Amino acid sequence: MNTASYELLAASSDVLNVFAAFVGGLVIAGGLIWAVRLGISVRSTESDRPRADEHPKLPESGAVHEMREMREPDEMPHAAVESERLMPYELHHAGSKRREDQNRRRWDPGSSGSFGSGGLGHT
Repeated sequence: MNTASYELLAASSDVLNVFAAFVGGLVIAGGLIWAVRLGISVRSTESDRPRADEHPKLPESGAVHEMREMREPDEMPHAAVESERLMPYELHHAGSKRREDQNRRRWDPGSSGSFGSGGLGHT
């Protein structure tokens, strides 16, 4: 083979690469157009958005207010017999319960300090 035939093969392979990229781009563009048309048809079958008068409104009493309470861990109930297993309806609904004493612990000067602060700690 001579140099001219190598140049011809390289040129033909470049043409094939460009043609393959062009066809691939057409396939991708066609797929995107199909996806947009499908989305439009699906959206046209959905129900309309709610009007302004159909949106939820605040109750007459106003907004719900936050409630603060002190909580404590709720212990896991024990089965009556060791071999008996507890059923889900026998468990409590939360991992904590309302503490009977709702007084918050207050900071007592001299009784605490952050770690490494040089304070005396609990006295």
